[in-house]
Amino acid sequence: MGDEALTRLGWTPARAAAAPPVPDRGAVGRVERVDRGWCRVAGAFGSVHVRTLREGAVGAVGEVAVGDWVVLSGLGGDEGSPTVAVAAVLERTTALVRRATGRVTAPQVLAANIDVVLVVHGLHVEPHLGLVERELVVAHDAGAEPVVVLTKADVNADAPAAGRALAAELLDVNVLVASATTGEGLDTVRAAVRDRTFVLLGPSGAGKSTLANALLGSASQRIGAVREGDGQGRHTTSASQLIVVPGGGVCIDTPGIREVGLFGADDGLAAVFADVEALAEACRFDDCAHTVEPGCAVQGGVEPGRLARWRALRAELDEVDDALTAAERRSRRRHR
Repeated sequence: MGDEALTRLGWTPARAAAAPPVPDRGAVGRVERVDRGWCRVAGAFGSVHVRTLREGAVGAVGEVAVGDWVVLSGLGGDEGSPTVAVAAVLERTTALVRRATGRVTAPQVLAANIDVVLVVHGLHVEPHLGLVERELVVAHDAGAEPVVVLTKADVNADAPAAGRALAAELLDVNVLVASATTGEGLDTVRAAVRDRTFVLLGPSGAGKSTLANALLGSASQRIGAVREGDGQGRHTTSASQLIVVPGGGVCIDTPGIREVGLFGADDGLAAVFADVEALAEACRFDDCAHTVEPGCAVQGGVEPGRLARWRALRAELDEVDDALTAAERRSRRRHR
C-alpha cells in the first residue's frame, strides 16, 4: 500500500497541504471503526487497532470518529502495541452530529469528513415525514449534501409515486427510489456518491446495509429481517464502519438509529424549513410564537402540519441551548 491507498480512502492534495508534520515512525490514516477507547485506522501501512486520543464516550467532541483523518505515531511494532497511538486528529471539514442519547448537552459525532448523507427509508412502510425532516436537519447541519433514498421499491406497487409525493413535501432535496433486490435505481444512487465519502442514515429495517452491500458489490454488511407490524428491524450494523467502494468512493454505514436528537443544528433547521424561517423573519411581531397571534405571517403562510413539525424541532433546539452553559456554547461547534 502507498499513496494510492490513501487516495482510495478519500485523501486529496488539499488535505495533504493542510496536514501537520508526520513524526518518525508515523503516518496519516483514516478511522474505519471506533470502539470504546480503541479505533481501527487504515492507511498506506494497512490497518491497525490503536488507542484513541483519550478515553471517553465514543464519538464525543474531542474524540476520534469514523471518517476522521488522523496522524499515528509509534508504527512499526506489534499491532495493538501501546507505542502506537493517535498523535493528532486533522481538522474536520464536515461532521454528522446528533445529541447523545439520554444527555441533553452532549453531542455524538456519527461520522466525520463526509460529502453526502444518504437518508434511507424503506417503501415497505410509508416513510415517516417528520423523521425524514429531522434526519435532513442533521444532514444539512453536517455541511454535507443530503439525498433521500427510498429503498425496497420492489415491494411497493407504486414506488415512483411515493417518491414524488415525498419530494413534494421537501424543499430542494433529491429523492431517489431504488431496489437492491432488482437493481432498480442503483445506478442513480451510485452516480450521486461516486468518488465521494457518503454516510447511510436511517432507522432500523430501512435497508441501509442491503443498500450498502449493493453499492459495494459484496455482502460486507449483515442484514436482518423486519417486523411486519411496524417495519422496524434489528440493529444488524452494531457500530459505524467505513468501507472503500470499488470503483471510487467511501461508504460509512451506521447502526439503525431510533433517536436522532438535535444538537446545535440551527443551520440545518433553517435549510430544511427555509420557507418557515423566511416568513418568521418577516413576521410583524419580533417576539411572535407563531401560534395564536393575529396577523402572524407564519400561521397564514405555512401548512399547519409543517408548521407544527418546525415548531417542535425549534423547541427542541431551544431546550438544548437553554441547558448549555456559556462555555459549552462556545465549544459546541468544535466538531467543525
